[in-house]
Amino acid sequence: GARQQTELCNESLMLEKLPACGRSFEEMMKKVDSKKWCNLTEFIMYYDNFTQCTEREANNASCFWPNPLAEGFITGIHKQFFSNCSSEKIHWEDPPDEILITLILIPVMLTCAMITLVVWCSKRSDIL
Repeated sequence: GARQQTELCNESLMLEKLPACGRSFEEMMKKVDSKKWCNLTEFIMYYDNFTQCTEREANNASCFWPNPLAEGFITGIHKQFFSNCSSEKIHWEDPPDEILITLILIPVMLTCAMITLVVWCSKRSDIL
């Protein structure tokens, strides 16, 4: 029968090749105004190329992707370009009292009306 040979991950080769992906991404990011680095739509194609490059280099070194070493490299690139980006937290506020009272009273009144209707109908079962 055919014997399947599995190659071991050549981590040193992968770590040698990944910086080329980072340099290429850095060159592409120079085309984007640094104020727009937090807007993914401005550089999504560059980031996709970077991701594909890291995956290709990991595979060329017989390594699976993502792996801890590649993730560490990618995290370093993220820190370099996106460290000032933070997710905006939504500040929730209660609605004005008039709206809040209305939103509370409508279900309470409907519940009371339904209970009244059920009780009334159950007492008048002779008509139904």
